[in-house]
Amino acid sequence: MSSFRLKIGLYAFLVSAVFVLASYKLYNRRNNTPVPQKDELLIKAMLQGLTQAHYQPEKIDDNFSKRVFDLALKRVDYNKMFLLQTDVARLRKYQTSIDDQVRAGTHEFLDVTSQLIEQRTREAQTLYRDILSKPFDFTVEESVETDSDKLTFPVDKAAQREQWRKYLKYETMLRMSEMMDAQTKKDPKATTPEPVRTPAEMEAEARKRVLKNYDDKFSDILQTDANDRFALYANAIANTYDPHTEYFAPRDKADFDLSMTGRFEGIGATLKEQEGQIRVDDILPGSASYRQGELKKGDVIMRVAQGAAEPVSVEGWRLDKAISLIRGKKGSEVRLTVKKPDASIKVIPIIRDVVILEETYAQSAVINDNGKKIGYLRLPIFYADFNDDGGRSSAADVRKELEKLKKENVDGVIFDLRYNGGGSLPDAVDMTGLFIDSGPVVQVKGSQGSATVLNDRDPRVQYSGPLVVLVNKHSASASEILAAAIQDYKRGVIMGSASTYGKGTVQRIVDLDDVLSEFGSLKPFGSLKLTMQKFYRINGGSTQFKGVVPDIILPDALSYLDQGEKEQEYALKWDEIGPARYKTWAASSVPLDKLKAQSQARIAASPSYKLVSEMVQRMRKRKDDTNLSLKLSTFRLEQEKAKAESDRYEAMKKAAPVLAIAPLATDVQALGSDSVKVNRAARFTKVLKTDIDLREAVAVMKDQL
Repeated sequence: MSSFRLKIGLYAFLVSAVFVLASYKLYNRRNNTPVPQKDELLIKAMLQGLTQAHYQPEKIDDNFSKRVFDLALKRVDYNKMFLLQTDVARLRKYQTSIDDQVRAGTHEFLDVTSQLIEQRTREAQTLYRDILSKPFDFTVEESVETDSDKLTFPVDKAAQREQWRKYLKYETMLRMSEMMDAQTKKDPKATTPEPVRTPAEMEAEARKRVLKNYDDKFSDILQTDANDRFALYANAIANTYDPHTEYFAPRDKADFDLSMTGRFEGIGATLKEQEGQIRVDDILPGSASYRQGELKKGDVIMRVAQGAAEPVSVEGWRLDKAISLIRGKKGSEVRLTVKKPDASIKVIPIIRDVVILEETYAQSAVINDNGKKIGYLRLPIFYADFNDDGGRSSAADVRKELEKLKKENVDGVIFDLRYNGGGSLPDAVDMTGLFIDSGPVVQVKGSQGSATVLNDRDPRVQYSGPLVVLVNKHSASASEILAAAIQDYKRGVIMGSASTYGKGTVQRIVDLDDVLSEFGSLKPFGSLKLTMQKFYRINGGSTQFKGVVPDIILPDALSYLDQGEKEQEYALKWDEIGPARYKTWAASSVPLDKLKAQSQARIAASPSYKLVSEMVQRMRKRKDDTNLSLKLSTFRLEQEKAKAESDRYEAMKKAAPVLAIAPLATDVQALGSDSVKVNRAARFTKVLKTDIDLREAVAVMKDQL
């Protein structure tokens, strides 16, 4: 067992001990203390556990209180449609007393907030029904603000009505625009043709659809009970420590477990609820979404349709209910209407399927370019057999792929970690060791004591030739550890986005039913996921928050997105500790300055990269322009522009010079006559042939050679 696993085991024991101690200290049965209320017990035990076991425990004071207040208020009315300014003023008197309440195990702030929001929800139900009973005029020059951070709570009910009117008009306009598109572009998959309607008929039908969705949505909202509201409040408390520290109510924990195991079926995307929106948190390699290619991390799912059926709005829904609508049988179609980070709206059809596990495994190919043979190795995720039951290891598989590439006599290797969100830390350590002699790879530190250095102890070097590592903004955790180590050892060239994701922390899930077992009559309690440790590079700097800055930065279509650890609320900041003892790679010197200058010259002269840079600027501007026109003709013109820009980018990728990349001959021979596997191998290299970043990586590799 690795030292990391031993360390985790020790922390698991200490965390459990802290929670048991918390329950014993707070409620000692031998002193005949009466059995506490469940909420009181849960808040006190959770708070004491966080205070003792979190990597960076907060001081429970007025500043803590303000953080909880701000986060809870934002989540209870994320788009400022329910509460009035007078309501917020009433709640603000609790802004500096929440710390006193949680220490006492009480929640007056939650109780008052719940009463207010329930009252305003019933009033809003009457309001939207009245507004939607009358036609909208889409020829009027007016606009709606769609960024909740730029909105203020309405000053009175008249202002609130106007805010609701504009937003409902916006939603109706979206539906009407979609109907107009459907009427002009016949869908070959539609079981029944879209009826021909006049603009007035489409407006009436669009309002009818919006009304039905709001009726369904409010029916769900009004079923929110005290347990649901308490779970949201407890999670707001946990999230003020850092974005990865969360409270899971019993039902949410079951959904989390399913997301970790059951996501191998369906569309293969993990989702999260954030400020009333259902966002894509990750795309599982080998899944239906991964192969379809259009759904991306950060997309907001607005509506869900089963095939050609009427879409259902999921905005404002609970995560579990939205997931139940998106899941479905293998082979069935789901159509997701998503809002992209640049505010463009797109309908994405996905055929539900099981994850093809082979596509999550390490794969390699060979690129032939003007007499040079360059190996390409992709790793979508750091997988491992955590149960020791004969499963595959990503480190062992990468070792095998490197051995095959060496037999092909490649002149260099490009290791692709783009979109790799991490996984097994021991595999990241072992994998790094394939490229270096031996020595430290990463440092792991808890809140107390010194850092533990995780070492590669194998002096053998599996591959010693020229190396380029490709990363992007979605390379996280274990990917960042490997890239950072390669960079610190000066073993190879790191290329990609301006930085990687910046997720440099370790979490553990604690089952509160286990640690509060003496209060069996009050179960279930749920679970707590808390941050216990932090990763540090061997040079002493953390991978947290800042991520890894590549040696060569490429213009990136993702660079307009506010995604990454540093964009998360209350993310732990970057810091540094003492460096580990290590020696840089001595086998050959990588001329980074020269390689960087040559790459920059090529990028400046590249029509493809020029188009990427122009597109990024337009997307950044569109993303910031959140005040949208409610004039239908203007709105449709903007959507057409967005689609044209997207189509232009896709056309550019297809028109890019084609790389001569192919699967290894030995791999193709091993597949034999299995047409499914042969097609899968061809699909692996097909999308890479016009990959402009891979082409530049090849050029950098040739510069080294």
